[in-house]
Amino acid sequence: MGAVGQEAIARGAVALGLGGRPLCLHVSMRSFEHLERGAQTVVDGLLDAGCTVMVPSFSHQFEVAPPQDDRPERNGIDYSVARAYAGDGHAYRPDAPIEPWLGAVPAHVVARTDSARGADAVGSFAAVGPFAGDLLVGEGDDIFGPLRALAHLGGWVVLMGVGLNRMTLLHLAEFSAGRRPFIRWVNGPGGQPIRLGVGLCSEGFPKLEDRLAYLARTTNVGASTWRAYPASETLAAAASEIRRNPSLTHCGRECIECRDAIAGGPIA
Repeated sequence: MGAVGQEAIARGAVALGLGGRPLCLHVSMRSFEHLERGAQTVVDGLLDAGCTVMVPSFSHQFEVAPPQDDRPERNGIDYSVARAYAGDGHAYRPDAPIEPWLGAVPAHVVARTDSARGADAVGSFAAVGPFAGDLLVGEGDDIFGPLRALAHLGGWVVLMGVGLNRMTLLHLAEFSAGRRPFIRWVNGPGGQPIRLGVGLCSEGFPKLEDRLAYLARTTNVGASTWRAYPASETLAAAASEIRRNPSLTHCGRECIECRDAIAGGPIA
């Protein structure tokens, strides 16, 4: 199989009916096997199809220890276990490097001169394309504001060679179902700890696969299998399933995050 080029990416988007749509993208580069210009091919191909590309651009390197006088119960943390925090001595800055595990496509979007990035100190999103400003305007007090905007604008989530455990929209579905975000602390721009809401363990999300399958559109581009989900409908369906069976999203391990999320999240 030859290398996948920019035109093939654009054709894949059009085949799924996504031309001109805002998309939240989660990508495994390995799933393509061969790409002509790597991450740039994926993003430029989608832009050629008139799409707007949004990606998570999370940066957890400013997280600090929970203050002694601010430790909510049911917060997905065992406060008795000491650990090192990457944020000690580092104040948040808007150009912070993204988490390496997010992959090459988010790194490419953030590095582009024509892209924009939100200012959340942990859970920012970045976007490029016609709707970039409309998507990121919701970020601020609401960590998942860009995902709410995606749903409002009739956008889609596209999984390229990855599973539902990578779909950040499902964290918003948890909160829509009544769970409260976990609280973490980061060194803000002034170097003082500030509270932020976050979503954590997502390893149980693939258990929603069968329940959301009727919403998915699927195609193959090269060796990569793409699954596209309409954001608004997926958000509503996933929230309904979580309300009906809160334990459904448990990852199956001895996971304090899953336990506390299923119980409703932090108290106070």
